[in-house]
Amino acid sequence: MAIRIAAVGDVHVDEDVVGRFRPALEELPDKADALLLAGDLTRHGTEAEARCVAREFGGLGVPVIAVLGNHDHQCDQVPQVVGALQEAGIIVLEGDGVVLDCAGGRLGVAGVKGFGGGFAGRCASDFGEPEMKAFVRTTTESADRLSAALRSLDCDTLVALTHYSPVPDTLAGEPLEIYPFLGCYQLGQAVDSAPTALALHGHAHHGSERGTTPGGVRVRNVAHPVIKQAYSVFHLGEDLDQPQVSGVGVGGIQQTWS
Repeated sequence: MAIRIAAVGDVHVDEDVVGRFRPALEELPDKADALLLAGDLTRHGTEAEARCVAREFGGLGVPVIAVLGNHDHQCDQVPQVVGALQEAGIIVLEGDGVVLDCAGGRLGVAGVKGFGGGFAGRCASDFGEPEMKAFVRTTTESADRLSAALRSLDCDTLVALTHYSPVPDTLAGEPLEIYPFLGCYQLGQAVDSAPTALALHGHAHHGSERGTTPGGVRVRNVAHPVIKQAYSVFHLGEDLDQPQVSGVGVGGIQQTWS
């Protein structure tokens, strides 16, 4: 039996968005074992917007696990944002992980927001001005926390959840000039440091859906503007080499890919 993971990112919820996702989300208990949210849950990172997210994504009948995105940091209210989400039962990860007992086995999810920096051959380096060193230090520290969290989990199926991308593949469609602000190779190294089955991220609204780490781990960009539906569902486990990937759109349209 496979573990079914629903995922979406970049929903950018505020008062005007409340209610748009909920009809499709109500069907989740029949379609997935857990819902993963890949950051940018709010529009500007206010506590009020976080409470809108809690109304939309809380109480779904399945565990909901999230990481924050850059938008969720905008108003410097991260503790209030996290508190509002946790009050609704949403698990918020930042350099840590959680293990869920599912019908198909024990699902481990390790999460971190991540950061920019770029990819092999076109990346920032820890050299020069203090500001550049601080930038790259943020990148490496975030990736190190993801690696440690992934390796700490005792589970049957391991998933990495980030906002920033771990590979350039899923950024295809974005201007090359902004790749360094959309992800970093260190996150890919972190994903490859453990027996990760799947890596999920958002952030790249004009990117592509599919990618692979250098170590062969499947990466999926689940940003809402990319998947164009309330969530995608990934079936992982007994047939990992050919996973079913399906989802229900906000308007209730069923879509499936092989």
